[in-house]
Amino acid sequence: MATPLTDQEKRKQISIRGIVGVENVAELKKGFNRHLHFTLVKDRNIATPRDYYFALAHTVRDHLVGRWIRTQQFYYEADPKLGLDMEELEEMEEDAGLGNGGLGRLAACFLDSMATLGLAAYGYGIRYEYGIFNQKIRDGWQVEEADDWLRHGNPWEKARPEYMLPVHFYGRVEETSQGPKWVDSQVVLAMPYDTPIPGYMNNTVNTMRLWSARAPNDFNLKDFNVGDYIEAVLDRNLAENISRVLYPNDNFFEGKELRLKQEYFVVAATLQDIIRRFKTTKKGSPVRTSFESFPDKVAIQLNDTHPAMAIPELMRILVDIEKLDWDTAWELTKRTFAYTNHTVLPEALERWPVELLEKLLPRHLQIIYRINQVHLDSIAALYPEDMEKLRKMSLIEEDGCKRVNMAHLCIVGSHAVNGVAEIHSNIIKTDVFRNFSELEPDKFQNKTNGITPRRWLLLCNPGLAEVIAEVIGEDYVKDLSQLEKLKDFVDDTALIREVSRVKQDNKAKFAQYLEKEYRVKINLSSMFDVHVKRIHEYKRQLLNCLHIITMYNRIRMNPTAPFVPRTVIIGGKAAPGYHMAKMIIRLITAVADVVNNDPAVGSKLKVIFLENYRVSLAEKVIPATDLSEQISTAGTEASGTGNMKFMLNGALTIGTMDGANVEMAEEAGEENLFIFGMRVEDVAAMDKMGYDAMSYYKRIPELKHVMDQIMSGYFSPKNPDLFKDITDMLLKFDRFKVFADFEDYVKSQEKVSKLYQNPVEWTKMVIRNIAATGKFSSDRTITEYATEVWGVTPTDLKIPPPNEPREAIEETARALKKM
Repeated sequence: MATPLTDQEKRKQISIRGIVGVENVAELKKGFNRHLHFTLVKDRNIATPRDYYFALAHTVRDHLVGRWIRTQQFYYEADPKLGLDMEELEEMEEDAGLGNGGLGRLAACFLDSMATLGLAAYGYGIRYEYGIFNQKIRDGWQVEEADDWLRHGNPWEKARPEYMLPVHFYGRVEETSQGPKWVDSQVVLAMPYDTPIPGYMNNTVNTMRLWSARAPNDFNLKDFNVGDYIEAVLDRNLAENISRVLYPNDNFFEGKELRLKQEYFVVAATLQDIIRRFKTTKKGSPVRTSFESFPDKVAIQLNDTHPAMAIPELMRILVDIEKLDWDTAWELTKRTFAYTNHTVLPEALERWPVELLEKLLPRHLQIIYRINQVHLDSIAALYPEDMEKLRKMSLIEEDGCKRVNMAHLCIVGSHAVNGVAEIHSNIIKTDVFRNFSELEPDKFQNKTNGITPRRWLLLCNPGLAEVIAEVIGEDYVKDLSQLEKLKDFVDDTALIREVSRVKQDNKAKFAQYLEKEYRVKINLSSMFDVHVKRIHEYKRQLLNCLHIITMYNRIRMNPTAPFVPRTVIIGGKAAPGYHMAKMIIRLITAVADVVNNDPAVGSKLKVIFLENYRVSLAEKVIPATDLSEQISTAGTEASGTGNMKFMLNGALTIGTMDGANVEMAEEAGEENLFIFGMRVEDVAAMDKMGYDAMSYYKRIPELKHVMDQIMSGYFSPKNPDLFKDITDMLLKFDRFKVFADFEDYVKSQEKVSKLYQNPVEWTKMVIRNIAATGKFSSDRTITEYATEVWGVTPTDLKIPPPNEPREAIEETARALKKM
């Protein structure tokens, strides 16, 4: 007799059915057995775990395909406006790391929401053969290994060679009687691979299309003499290298020719694909030849400046190929594009050398120059003789090597510009892009980021999802604002007990993982203090490390004093060429070695550096976290989304008033977060006055002790000068002012420890935080983009399932058009 399912297992099956579109899990099992039988020819004894994974994946895909086709038929019938999100996407199934840090993961959340909201949306990116590197920690150092994520194939994708498209590079511009013509270019083919993106409980399956570079059959053969056939074939790699590997830099611009090729490759292929779809209308209707309605049917969101070349590329298509006049083409282009800025760090803003653009994309450089001339003429008319304003607002920077400022191109070529949190949007309006916002104030908006609750609660934390559903019902999964209802249950003894139980269960499960992987015995009664994100100076993992050493010193100096045990978990990848970030990892691992092996410390304090932090690991650590570290220097983190994931999963936040932390504090009440440190205006004032790190070093004894230990080689006895670059930076040229916030950070951590000693009051604060996370759903973010930028309306209409006749689609499409 089968063991009865628990309520939690039943709800998980409901979630699976909602996404996969099957009436019961037994259907999946039938398909699974069929695929397994086909693959293994009846002999299950030779089955490997990967065989079982592929059998299950193909079974789920089979169930999605019918709805996928039905969704595309519905869009074809309804002919809705397309909301498009052009950005490399990451984190599917086997951690296909196709994007960098939070930006790629954000795109994945947005795709989930667009499908769930019934938007006719496509996600475009590059199908990198090697994603972001796998991180290994060897002797305390980060070592990069290739992420060969396709070595076993990808069961979710479908190659679409019938939609392969040419992309051109190099060549020259020839002036003809019909206008400029780009000639003698080198062709690379873009092969699309489609992945289904299912919505939740609505039968919608949208498409993510990733492009892979292919050399044409005659690639470069003409350049080789007879007998050089082998060299000619090998030379094909030059073309196919475009989609070979993802540049692993986060918040840092790397101005290399291959990266520019990648950026143009994805936008050139994507725009051809969009225009093909725009021209192909319903059966029986004439093919669209006029582009007058293009912005009414197509919306393209530029996520950061990586796809900025889409602006001159669309102008090239409209002017050179479709033969529209310049002014008409420019008006259509601006109405089509919108730009999201994701960073204010100067080193992250893309500025491509004119010399490189002239070589690689000569026609596009001409178009950019003309866009800039028209732009500057309009500014000169408004501000005659203000040469400084012209210089600051130009698309072309003249200092030293002439460069194209891609952020300026995006602003000028878009009808809407937004930041990703209120504080960030204000900074780009009043500081980074102040001249542009003063010129066109209505163009600038805010769209605070969000996360999908389907992945970041239902799938990664089913225990907590179950507890919440028992109290307020299941509708919150598609309307996260309903979590507000939990405010009425903050003092409910049963809810406090259940939330605490789920957290402890998650901690126990994660502790098992840590003990297995790192051979460190975890104290389950300790606070899980977690700081996971890309390693960068502005994210201030160093501030956390200084606090760890401070706690260690306090234990050593007074072993019998009361101490709230902590397990401090830090994880993240450093860009391979980012020396300081790699040194920060080395310092953390060195401190961990000392702390974890000191018998005087025992189980009071443990430090773990999580190797190869990625989505699948985030899904383990986030539900187990007690304290979330969000401690960037105020004014440097655009938004953050990890902060939202921790909040939704029942962690309390210690953080600065930066990024989305500000809105989290507004929603939950600042008293329900541990806010510390300088505000944006304090940082600005200190920048004017001058930051003197040495004054803090001399004034704060605990800080001086910590720094002296690092400088003396306490944590690196075999090489006392190992961390000299870190200590020199902190004392002499720290852009992110770690010492200025140290004292307040330590005091705030003491408040954290005090509250943790009162489990009931801690859990009440946890419930208040969960109840306040409704704003941070990506469904809310996408609804704002759709209605305020793209000009489309989300719908809760359910597409008829594949077993219903085609007429049902037509009826639903008619209903959509009436809305």
